[in-house]
Amino acid sequence: MNALFRSRKWHFGFRGAVMLYFIILIVCPIIGIYTQSFSAGWNPFWESIADPLAWKSVLLTVKLAVISTVVNILLGTMIGWVLIRYRFPGRSLLNSLVDLPFALPTAVGGLMILLLLGPRSWFGKMGLEIVFHEPAIVIAMVFVTFPFVIRGVQPLLEELDRSEEEAAYTMGATKALTFVRIVLPSMLPGIISGAMLAFSRALAEFGAVVLVAGNIPGKTLIASVYIYGQIESDNPQGAAAVSVLLLTFSFLILWTVNLLQARRSGQ
Repeated sequence: MNALFRSRKWHFGFRGAVMLYFIILIVCPIIGIYTQSFSAGWNPFWESIADPLAWKSVLLTVKLAVISTVVNILLGTMIGWVLIRYRFPGRSLLNSLVDLPFALPTAVGGLMILLLLGPRSWFGKMGLEIVFHEPAIVIAMVFVTFPFVIRGVQPLLEELDRSEEEAAYTMGATKALTFVRIVLPSMLPGIISGAMLAFSRALAEFGAVVLVAGNIPGKTLIASVYIYGQIESDNPQGAAAVSVLLLTFSFLILWTVNLLQARRSGQ
């Protein structure tokens, strides 16, 4: 009886510690941002969002995040397919390098892009202006979100029953038709969830893009750099307002991903 009581006590104590950790590190900062953004009322919040520099930076961020997500869908699906379906020298190394953007500081990623594509690089000497323009921001976003689609697709490909593909080939279906009718529907949940996570991550990326984005309003000023500029200008209200907008958008995306995963698990 005492052992059972101690076990339950440990269980509730551990759960309480986890909840306390979650509240302090996640819930409290989120509440703080919302409180700061609405501290002066609705009108100042709306004025901060309606500022041309603010909404242009948000729209630009969304546009470039969509482009980077599309690139990730195409590249991630192909790379995930190759890593699962083919065996070749260096496959294990390549598979481990997929997660490098998760381990590497994003500022280092931005520096790599700056060195490879900047004015002093081979591309710069050829007169190709990439850094401090939209293509460099897209490349930075693709780099930091690179693993999401790949890691979302791989488990589904591993679970896919190859006999269905073989049956399709036996019935005369081409490889393209088999992929569209059998393989792609099985991969689609992983592609969608990975793409939504990549899009959400790209919206708030700062470390990699701040070195390559520039600061031209309406052209290269993205939301995270705008927020940083507002903090430097001693305008926490404006920074918090745009942060709340991105935070709410990201939360809705993550909620949708969890909903899709829950439906898939229930099938």
